[in-house]
Amino acid sequence: MMQPLQGSLVALVTPMSIDGSVDFHALEQLVEWHIDSGTSGIVSVGTTGESATVNVKEHLEIIEKTINFANGRIPVIAGTGANSTLEAIELTHTASKLGADYALIVTPYYNKPNQEGLYQHFVKIADSVDIPQILYNVPSRTACDLRPETVSRLSEHQNIIGIKEALDDTNRMTDLMKIAESIIDKKYFSVLSGDDPTFNFFMANGIDGVISVAANIIPSQISKICSLNLAKQFKDAEELNLIFKDLYEFLFIESNPIPVKWMLSEMGKIQSGIRLPLVPFDENFHEKTRNEMLKLKLI
Repeated sequence: MMQPLQGSLVALVTPMSIDGSVDFHALEQLVEWHIDSGTSGIVSVGTTGESATVNVKEHLEIIEKTINFANGRIPVIAGTGANSTLEAIELTHTASKLGADYALIVTPYYNKPNQEGLYQHFVKIADSVDIPQILYNVPSRTACDLRPETVSRLSEHQNIIGIKEALDDTNRMTDLMKIAESIIDKKYFSVLSGDDPTFNFFMANGIDGVISVAANIIPSQISKICSLNLAKQFKDAEELNLIFKDLYEFLFIESNPIPVKWMLSEMGKIQSGIRLPLVPFDENFHEKTRNEMLKLKLI
């Protein structure tokens, strides 16, 4: 049985120059920082990595460079979802050939498939590419919801090894943990949060970890919160997590990754480039966000 996917997995930003071109030097520096900070895995070109605005060639180059920079020291999870099943298969297949350890596959967005359509979509990808795959459910962005009964059917597939669930819903997380428990004798199925403000609560109640936007800014601290939860030191985890309550809110005050890229540029980690239709962080939020970062000694 393969190692379960647990702990702090960063939804890594894609650093860009002011003109919007990908800054691979900054990407390498970020990968090194995450390895040094105890991050458990890197998600390359997910939503936070601006998957929606990079072209296919860039998408694959960012994945390839991230794998090369990580050099086997930390798992790389390639974002390879698409709203076309064939395109998702192609991206997943190429990411696998490039050496990605896992693929993170978001539900098809915009075309609103029903549960049977979702089931067939994910099974087709899992049948077509032999790489461990993580389902990704984020209804607020995709306009479709992967229901627990469908996850249960999909969890039987040997290549589907977990889910990133971005719904802040206790019943949903409970259902997903039951699914994971029901197949534990066959394989480990990781349940990961996709919601920074609530991940600590869900980890205290038994999920495996988080695919985190905040880990871009505070990698060692998110890693520590996860480690404390996995060690069942829930009180310490809660105390540490509480320190960052306001930071989590600022990270989502505008569409992700607008705030996180601004914060990283304030920290001197990246340039402030971002691609249309996203625009730079609204100046009205700069002062209070900067004050919070100063309070946390991030700048």
